[in-house]
Amino acid sequence: MTISSSLSAGVAGLNANATRLATISDNIANSSTYGYKRATADFESLVIGGISGSGTYSAGGVRATTQRLIDENGPLISTSNPLDIAISGRGMLPVTQEAYLQYAGEDRPMLVTTTGSFRTDAEGILKTETGLVLMGWPADADGNVGTYPRDTVTALQPVRVQVNQQSGDPTTRMNLGVNLPATDTEFGAPGDPQPLSIEYFGNLGTSESLDVTFTPSLPAASGDPATNTWTMTITDSASSGAIIGEYTLVFDDSRANGGTLVSVSVVSGGAYDPATGTLGLTVAGGPLDVTIGTIGDPSGLTQLSDSFAPVSITKDGSPVGNLTSVEIDVNGYITATYDTGFTRTIYQVPLVDVPNPNGLISHSNQTYQVSPQSGSFFLWDAGDGPTGEVLGFTREGSTTDVAGELTNLIQTQRAYSSNAKVIQTVDEMLQETTNIKR
Repeated sequence: MTISSSLSAGVAGLNANATRLATISDNIANSSTYGYKRATADFESLVIGGISGSGTYSAGGVRATTQRLIDENGPLISTSNPLDIAISGRGMLPVTQEAYLQYAGEDRPMLVTTTGSFRTDAEGILKTETGLVLMGWPADADGNVGTYPRDTVTALQPVRVQVNQQSGDPTTRMNLGVNLPATDTEFGAPGDPQPLSIEYFGNLGTSESLDVTFTPSLPAASGDPATNTWTMTITDSASSGAIIGEYTLVFDDSRANGGTLVSVSVVSGGAYDPATGTLGLTVAGGPLDVTIGTIGDPSGLTQLSDSFAPVSITKDGSPVGNLTSVEIDVNGYITATYDTGFTRTIYQVPLVDVPNPNGLISHSNQTYQVSPQSGSFFLWDAGDGPTGEVLGFTREGSTTDVAGELTNLIQTQRAYSSNAKVIQTVDEMLQETTNIKR
């Protein structure tokens, strides 16, 4: 009956607008919630017997469908915490619930979120106040992140930062820029060796030294030209002063390349690489590359004038230091900084991407889970592929537009009242039909 279908349509309208009112209420309530993605309610008509010219019409009513717009990005808001993390663009952070930390590999459920305020707990694990634990790939002792599969969470581990951690960085490379006095290789020169001590840091953060001695070769007789030749002897304090390298250095005295190396001969110790100008030494803690310059290079060892001058000596490594801060860069690398100035990469946080973000299953605390509708996930390096950059000191704000939601609220209220009026009118018409009997 047409009147009965009108009553059903009015009830359907009330239900649909009540659903829309629920999404509006949720959006307004979370207008200040970091990372909140607004929900929408769309209406679809239901048609029953819609044949043109039939002379009768039965109202089908309306059906409401809801959706959360996860692919929308909220405004980025600066904060003072270096591990307040947001994504500038596409991609989400891999996280898990604190309750699942005892599980390993694929047995640990993975959730994703677009922003979070992470801090260390008593065990050094980075997590939010709601128990979301940040996941990442660990780096080795040298700060290098290995190659891991991108379509599985097996290699992801909870990011752990030991706040009371101490760490040292052993020296593996050194550059020597030293000028030797040319007059010391002339006849009649005293022939005194020129000593040089250079500090380096061992594997345990201890201070060691390379003791380098430059001994000039003198002409055999008066009137002979300067030899321009030196013997460089290198000893290692960590090896009880043992000689780890001895080399014969010959310098050029031509107008074009005067004062630069013309040849390096190995007497003992590591080889000299003429392509890089590096000596491959071995100290007590392992290999140590010392760059003295290539043939004809004016920035390495030189022989000029009459003064001995270490003009440029650089090296890597640092003594043992205390952890002072942890930050994340735009590529998702978490870096620990120590009070000695030494920095080390400790984790890389990949970004999760799926073909259909709006198909993710929504959970509390602005987290989402992969579903058949979202498609399979892939782990990208931040800034590569379709994903954006990772931003520290930043949170993503809510995508709720309060002004727009209040406007929708007014429209929903009017539509609800109109559907209620339809039900009231149908009731009055049915009452008139009942009164016909009297």
